[in-house]
Amino acid sequence: MSEPSEITVENLDAGYGSVQILHQVSMTARTGEVTCIFGPNGCGKSTLLKAIVGMIDPWAGTVKIDDEDITHLPSNKTLGRGVAMMPQGGGVFPQLSVRENLRIGGYTLRDKKELDARIETLLDEFPRLRERYTVAAGQLSGGEQMILSIARALVLNPRFLLFDEPSAGLSPKLVGDVLVRAAELAQRGVGVLMIEQNIREAMRVADRMYVLVGGRNRFDGTPADVADDRELMHLYLGGR
Repeated sequence: MSEPSEITVENLDAGYGSVQILHQVSMTARTGEVTCIFGPNGCGKSTLLKAIVGMIDPWAGTVKIDDEDITHLPSNKTLGRGVAMMPQGGGVFPQLSVRENLRIGGYTLRDKKELDARIETLLDEFPRLRERYTVAAGQLSGGEQMILSIARALVLNPRFLLFDEPSAGLSPKLVGDVLVRAAELAQRGVGVLMIEQNIREAMRVADRMYVLVGGRNRFDGTPADVADDRELMHLYLGGR
């Protein structure tokens, strides 16, 4: 396992055009842990992930991996620093085969033999993808597409994998499967940073949780801390 690493966000402001979405947001995600972000729709969760990975340029504040400032790096550069993102819905290319989708995940690798070896390792880890290797991604089930998305993101062996609502549109069983997979990735040493609306399920796998409201930090702590916060329990679990 590689040396421990962390992403640190400090006092981040970001938005689109003249509209500010994030207001001095701070958080930390570490390798070997699952960090979950919650909040109502429009509170800035996806904007935060996009700012971390370099899909949008923050207005103020910093994003660091350990001691390296990556605040204004574009996404192709953050990918090279070991930060990968799985967009909402998985983002598979439906007309392309499982094989082609996986190879796109390793597009920055120049060594074809190395790419082949990494894909082979992933096919061992996700045997269903081997069975469906030549099938168009659009013909896969929702669960299979999610597995393909995760595998594609892992081709470059990222230190951190960011999930934007990975369970959106999935059945309750598949939601549980995705969260278990996230926990397994963390056990392997990957830092998992996840937006997940199913707070009850996520509490079972999260090491740390953040809540954003109106683009600002509202809460951070462990799942046990969430359970002790009556207001949060009322908002997300009806007080149960």
